[in-house]
Amino acid sequence: MSDKIKVTQKGLEKLRREYKELVEDKRPKAVERLQKARAMGDLRENSEYHAAREDLGWIEGRIKELEEILKKVEIVEESADDNVVQMGDTVELEVSGLRIEITLVGDFEADPMQNRFSVNSPLGSALVGRKINEKVVVDTPAGKKEYLIVKISRS
Repeated sequence: MSDKIKVTQKGLEKLRREYKELVEDKRPKAVERLQKARAMGDLRENSEYHAAREDLGWIEGRIKELEEILKKVEIVEESADDNVVQMGDTVELEVSGLRIEITLVGDFEADPMQNRFSVNSPLGSALVGRKINEKVVVDTPAGKKEYLIVKISRS
């Protein structure tokens, strides 16, 4: 199994922006907040100190996580065939008479609330490699659903 983490170019840029913001902006502010809270006195009953320490811990943890992700990133290149679904594509689907648009992304970019599905999700893996006008059937918690690929767009 490869330990590479597949992302789109946009996904990589987003990860780099988040890392930069945490390191250059949020961490220094969290350290300053912790120092101010520490100066308030008794640390045992100082809720601001404990909250500031917790925030700084979360920031440090996320920075380490992003560093590991960025070490393992593999950018997924676009295919020459515009008619085949691949990671990074926005796909218009028809399901139960409705049209929806989803974007296929890497695991760390996925956000189903924003219609961004991982290529490793049941729907994503069913779509990758398929063409316009193909139907795919996906097992969902509500049962099997049939999707028709209507359109494939590259950004």
